Amino acid sequence: MHRTLSIEAVPGHADFRALSSLRGVRSELRYAGPDNFVGADMYSPFDCAWLHRDAAASLERAAEALAVAEPALSLLILDALRPQRVQERMWKALEPRGLTGYLANPERGSIHSFGMAVDVTLVDANGRELDMGTGFDDLTERSHPALERQMLERGELREEHLRNRRVLRDAMAAAGWRGINSEWWHFDGGDREKIRAEYLRVL
Repeated sequence: MHRTLSIEAVPGHADFRALSSLRGVRSELRYAGPDNFVGADMYSPFDCAWLHRDAAASLERAAEALAVAEPALSLLILDALRPQRVQERMWKALEPRGLTGYLANPERGSIHSFGMAVDVTLVDANGRELDMGTGFDDLTERSHPALERQMLERGELREEHLRNRRVLRDAMAAAGWRGINSEWWHFDGGDREKIRAEYLRVL
């Protein structure tokens, strides 16, 4: 049985750190406003600007790796801790569109709900997002890292897009983050089964 914690109990809990405390990382949570695939604020009234302390430390290491490789760039967090209740809302929003393949089934639990996953992109020194070939939450094959070469050959992505994605992946991988095949922006902070077994799930 999962150990759980209510999102209302996260502030002040020793296992979690506020995104505002992370060194070298910016944040702009897309589900806290309408700029996402649902077109609505999914987070109110919850404060979701948190990560598990292990993920927070790893993200700071990724920011350090990025600063060495590309000093003009910074990480921008688009999503971090996502409570189970919000995951259930998103599942219901995607189910009628046949797009639930882009979400972890709430019954199993998203790694976001443990505060151990991030959605992240790159911004330049002026805070402008780099062109990744698609926006965040673009639920098409152009977002799939596994299909990038194919998309390049078809003219649906450019070399610039692949380079920007590689810079992001290299910085995240340097700190132990694991990408997935279907979203260039999503990274897990460790082995999913281990996280589900050992970390608190936030409801």
